[in-house]
Amino acid sequence: MTDTQTRTVRGGLAAKGRSKPPKALRMSVELPLWRALTGYRILTLVYTLCLVGLSYQKYEHPPAAAAYMGALTVWMVLTWRRTTSAERCTRHFLLADLGFAVGGILLTPLVDTHARIMDGAPTLPSIWTAGAVLGFAIKGGWRWAAVASSAVAVANLVERQELARDTVHNVVLVWVASVAIGYVVEVARASERTLARALQIEAATRERERLARDIHDSVLQVLAMVQRRGAAIGGEAAELGRMAGEQEVALRTLVAGGLVSPPRGAARTVPQPAGEGAADDAVPSAPTAPAPAPEPADDGPCDVRALLAPFAGAGVTFSEPGAPVELPAAAAAELAAAVSAALDNVRVHAGAEARAWILVEDEPQTVIVTVRDDGPGIPEGRLADAEREGRLGVALSIRGRLRDLGGAAEWVSVPGQGTEVELTVPKGTAPEGGRRGKARA
Repeated sequence: MTDTQTRTVRGGLAAKGRSKPPKALRMSVELPLWRALTGYRILTLVYTLCLVGLSYQKYEHPPAAAAYMGALTVWMVLTWRRTTSAERCTRHFLLADLGFAVGGILLTPLVDTHARIMDGAPTLPSIWTAGAVLGFAIKGGWRWAAVASSAVAVANLVERQELARDTVHNVVLVWVASVAIGYVVEVARASERTLARALQIEAATRERERLARDIHDSVLQVLAMVQRRGAAIGGEAAELGRMAGEQEVALRTLVAGGLVSPPRGAARTVPQPAGEGAADDAVPSAPTAPAPAPEPADDGPCDVRALLAPFAGAGVTFSEPGAPVELPAAAAAELAAAVSAALDNVRVHAGAEARAWILVEDEPQTVIVTVRDDGPGIPEGRLADAEREGRLGVALSIRGRLRDLGGAAEWVSVPGQGTEVELTVPKGTAPEGGRRGKARA
């Protein structure tokens, strides 16, 4: 494949991908923490107001204590929304909030009596101080928490003027708790980034598989057919077939994830005939392809029988329930495309004389379509080998479609006794992004 052709293919894939960008799941492990912090600040403010009110007459300067509590209440009323999200909680707000807490601690010796302070009376902001420190922990992690809690610890030691046991206990408790919470927040953020990246990779992988599946059902099959027919006709057609085979190999490699330039003149290996069984990568044979299935409506339920009935023919027997078998239109189209790919495999690998049977079953929660043939069966390990070789028939056109629908595809094959493919689709499901494929012959 030339550089121009490679750029053209990649440009087409990019344009198609842009039409349906993978959906990224947005989340935030911090939001509950911010809400909890807001609730904590409000509740501790109410508790502190009650505490100061009950001890009002015991202060040496009660009006000063009341003035501080009034200023703290006004501050909370004006800024309570600041702690509802990381965007609102700025560094300047955190510093001002910590300033209110530290200022209240240092103001306590000027307002309260020395005897009460020595007896372990609480500071003016009391446990509301922890809210200011926790804001640093949630916003900046354990390092910010360590700095803020250290500032509170110094203020408490200055207020008490000695290393009393209860003071040291409270200081250590606030320091350890804030640092631990900050560390947990950092770990949660790292886990959130990892999960978001994994979801993006999964979405991109599914989109790539969808594009590869569409290419397999159209371009790759046409190139393979040109190569086979050209080799059969001979002459100048053989050279055209050889070039088509080279382009198919290059495009298949590009879709699979890399670009390898095959040596010119190297003939592509033609798919194995009847001995491989109905399993590998399918290359349709135009003269024996079934009639195209009608396209369903873009929305609303669709009768699966109407999409699968055109596949019936001289070599294909179709069995259906008497009542409609309904699925969402997009899911029905994908199921029909998977059945078409399975029949392609029968024609290519089981031989022109092989017969196939399609059975539709309408279960309460699922729709099951079974495609069975009387070919030679699949040699053990052939499916895995085909997927490793980059052949996309089973991996994407069948199994990938069913996986996107929330269903499954299972193969049962006994050498010499044919192959049975069971396609299961849960009802009420549709592929992400709407209909992603059409039933192709």
